[in-house]
This record gives sequence, structure tokens and C-alpha cells, in this order.
Amino acid sequence: MTNHVKTAALVAALLTGTMVECPAADPPPIVVEIESPLASTHPLQGYLRQAHGAGPSPAVVLLHSCKGDWRRLDERWGKRIASWGYVALTVDSFGPRGLKSCGDDFPNDMILDAYRALNFLARDPRVDPARVAVLGFANGGRVALMSVEHGSLEQTSSNKFHAAIAFYPPCRGFKGYMTVPTLILIGERDGVTPAEECRNMVDGRDEMGLSRQKDQGAPIKLVVYPGAYHGFDAFSPMASVKLPEDHVEFNQSATDQSIVALHEFLDATIGRKE
Repeated sequence: MTNHVKTAALVAALLTGTMVECPAADPPPIVVEIESPLASTHPLQGYLRQAHGAGPSPAVVLLHSCKGDWRRLDERWGKRIASWGYVALTVDSFGPRGLKSCGDDFPNDMILDAYRALNFLARDPRVDPARVAVLGFANGGRVALMSVEHGSLEQTSSNKFHAAIAFYPPCRGFKGYMTVPTLILIGERDGVTPAEECRNMVDGRDEMGLSRQKDQGAPIKLVVYPGAYHGFDAFSPMASVKLPEDHVEFNQSATDQSIVALHEFLDATIGRKE
């Protein structure tokens, strides 16, 4: 429709009293306090995006990497996930702790952040607590996997995640005994978190040999993108000066494929009920 046609339609609508429906812009995220400052020495905050349509809706907790950038993560993925019909809560794990990156003093209680966000969502009447997934990137992916791996962390939580997704996580050290369907997306050329370690985990192997039977735990789907490096879904202007083992590079093809893979996985595991 040309500008002239649009103008004519608007004038006609004004003359006839008919409203012209314009596409609604995506509402901005809401900064939320995930827990009271009195409840923790490091109360969390995050960006919350509500799903379009009536609730209660499925939801996704998003966990950032060691670079932080939770606002960019919300803009890059939270906004997209909300447009698919999911509530999206992007957690800021660094701000309340005064951190800029993981570093050597990585707080042990950060692995609890996913469940702290889950408990917040479970109290929201607009969220279906039986349909919440955890999605993490790099170190956030590690936290996502820890949140659903069979063990005390998952067993002692009253609320449970029902699906997990990890973008380029460090897979070493995991047995791969997951309690919910899990999706791992990683680049073949990733030198930071090698894809081979994720293959070993999915196949039930560790440094000492077989660590579990293949029929133990929920299914894990591993997708490896040829030619893709670490952080393939985010622009990184410093990629050209990185060493091979630290190389970070945006890859449009891998990003496009990961968008489809994530959307299909969410719909299949926690997707909206008809």
C-alpha cells in the first residue's frame, strides 16, 4: 500500500467514523524485582515480557553468558520469544552482585538463579507453572543444564522446569542424566565450549569412559552448526582479534536455523494449548 493510498484510507475513515486498525508495537519489557531485597543478600532483577493473548501462558527463563548483557539478551531473544506467545523473563545475575563478568570469583549461588526466577513466575497468575522452560547462553547454558540434571538441585525444588535449552554451553562434567527434554545448540568450530564435549555427554561418555546408559534420563537433542563459532547468534566486533580458542563470531545461517529449532522445541515441549 502506497503512502497516497494510506492517506486516502485514513481520510475516508475519518469521514465515515470508521477506525483504521494499525499494527500494535511490541510493548517494552518491564523491569521486575524477582525477590524482595529482604529475602536475599543478592536480590535478582530482570526484564519481563508478557505473552500476547490470554493466559495463563507458558514461560521461558533466560540466563545470560559471562559477558552479562542481559538487556541485549532480552532484545535479541526475549522479545522474539514473547512474540511467539510465551512469557519471557531475562535474569540479571550480575547487577545485584556488582559483577561485570564471571571471573575467578564466580558466585556459587548463581546456579540457583534459574530457580529463583522460576519461583517468581510460578506466583504470577498469568503464567502456567507446569509449562516453564529454562534457556541459557554459554555459562547461562551451563546453569540451565545444571537446573534440569538429575540431582539434589532439581529434586529439592518445589517448582520444576519442563524443558531446557542451552546455546553453546560447556558440557564437560555433565553426566547427561536430564530430567526433562533438553536441546543443545552449538557451533562446530566453537573453541570456547567444544562441540565434541557435548557429543560425549549426549552419548553418555566422559573422560573416564561410559558414565550412563543411553536410556537413562529424558532425551537430549544436540544440533551442531557447521562453520559456526562460539556466540554465533550475537554480533561481536572484537572477534577478529581473538585467539582461536576464544574466537566469537556472528553467523547468520546458524542464527536463523537456531531460531527455527528453538521455536519448534518450545512449541513441542511447553507450547500453548489450543
